[in-house]
Amino acid sequence: MSNQETVVSALERRIDMSVPLADIEKDVEARLKKMSRTVKMPGFRPGKVPFRMVAQSYGPQARSEAIGAAVERVLGEQIQAQNLRIAGYPSIEPKEASGTEALEFTAVFEVYPEIVIGDVSAQEIERPQLEVSDAEVDKTLDVLRKQRTTFAAIERAAQEGDRVVIDFTGRKDGVEFDGGKAADFPFVIGAGQMLKDFETAVLGLQAGESKTFDMTFPADYHATHLAGQTVQFEVVVKKVEEPKLPEIDAEFAKSLGVADGDVAKMREEVKANLEREVKRRIQARIKERVMNVLIETHPIEVPKALVQQESQQLAENAKRDFEARGMQTKDLPIDASWFGEQAARRVKLGLIMSELVKSKELHAKPEQIRATIEDFAASYEDPSEVVGWYYSQPQRLAQAEALVIEDNVVEWVVSNAKTSDVATSFDDLMGNAA
Repeated sequence: MSNQETVVSALERRIDMSVPLADIEKDVEARLKKMSRTVKMPGFRPGKVPFRMVAQSYGPQARSEAIGAAVERVLGEQIQAQNLRIAGYPSIEPKEASGTEALEFTAVFEVYPEIVIGDVSAQEIERPQLEVSDAEVDKTLDVLRKQRTTFAAIERAAQEGDRVVIDFTGRKDGVEFDGGKAADFPFVIGAGQMLKDFETAVLGLQAGESKTFDMTFPADYHATHLAGQTVQFEVVVKKVEEPKLPEIDAEFAKSLGVADGDVAKMREEVKANLEREVKRRIQARIKERVMNVLIETHPIEVPKALVQQESQQLAENAKRDFEARGMQTKDLPIDASWFGEQAARRVKLGLIMSELVKSKELHAKPEQIRATIEDFAASYEDPSEVVGWYYSQPQRLAQAEALVIEDNVVEWVVSNAKTSDVATSFDDLMGNAA
């Protein structure tokens, strides 16, 4: 047996190897003898089939298995001898026989990159700062009130924010078009359910009034047969309803889960939930910056095999997500290559973080995992039940452990980089800024 390693690129390796044919033949014979003890053939009792017949029927199978085992053994020995970390699965390429004494082949594979933890001390990381006050609680309560808006009929002209119930008919060149007609159709003016020009045409109309107007669809309208086309609508207003927001009282508090209707207690719970959400969003922003820092300070090449595996996993996740939303994915082409850039980033971060955790001892401690789970559970009605749910299955516990490890990595980078506290607004943090 002989072998020779060739470095093709930073991560790709080729190893030329050979296995004596005599060793393979010996293994083939051993496998056939083992088969002959139990093989069944018509006219013979089990274990009594002549060896020659067993070899004729099962020889190709035994030879294939013997060759596979020999290749695996030799390659494994070479990998172990050179202390190589294989990424993905090796590709085995048979070579043209130069003689009759050995089977020659080439194994092509990638190895994991060597990662040296980079210097992050010059990197700048901003830490958003926001203290939840009564103003943020009031804003949140306003949102919750709007989510519980009711509408009441009113005898006046429709205005912004009103809900109207209409009949409408759309015509192009005097002919009704598909999708252009409806009866008893409700929509809120200004909510964006209808095109802006359509909403504007309904403004000022009272129940019982009608209007005919021309309207041009946007050039990028989703219905291609209407995109950029000018049509005529006839609208009849059947009802105008004004919005009614609930008062912040005991009934409102009960609707938010405060059993005794205590408004002060409701505000305290809303504030506590906001503080948790603010903390989560601040951590998410810092984490995103930390991940970018790790990428910037560790310009490593990643194995293509790992990127391909991750791309395939992301494609499968996307497919499951579509199915969970009720979409049929049987004929939906989801190509793994679409996720190549995202996959490469995830693989790179995974390798860097793994080395960082190992070299800086950032493993998750049991008390950290417990604290994280308890934090998750705090917003539920029965936190102890949620905690028990996590600890009832190792897979769920592993998810919490992975989050703790990420937090440990983030904390290490933040503590070693240039950090500054920056005041941020509630709207900006929550994504409500214009």
